Amino acid sequence: QVQLEESGGGLVQAGGSLRLSCAASGSIFSIDAMGWYRQAPGKQRELVAVIIVGGGTYYADSVKGRFTISGDNAGNTVALQMNSLKPEDTAVYYCNMEIGNIARWGQGTQVTVLS
Repeated sequence: QVQLEESGGGLVQAGGSLRLSCAASGSIFSIDAMGWYRQAPGKQRELVAVIIVGGGTYYADSVKGRFTISGDNAGNTVALQMNSLKPEDTAVYYCNMEIGNIARWGQGTQVTVLS
């Protein structure tokens, strides 16, 4: 059984920074991709940033230049450094890892940016 545990998130003023972390545990043979998604109230879940193992790193246009994703495939961890936060970044953020062609999700962590 694979589990993803997230940490970080919280309340911050606009312009501030937060760091999200996610660690996978359990029977992990290979990770094909690791990333972060977010879902704001009344909106669909959207991709924020993703690392394709052996491929590239992708960011949503709305976060380019402000957010940085980093991953440790060997350590089964992924982090998201969020700088220059805006009120529109307010959402529940979900860690995602593609492990053995199966998408695994964290429980979500709330990020609230005050204007």
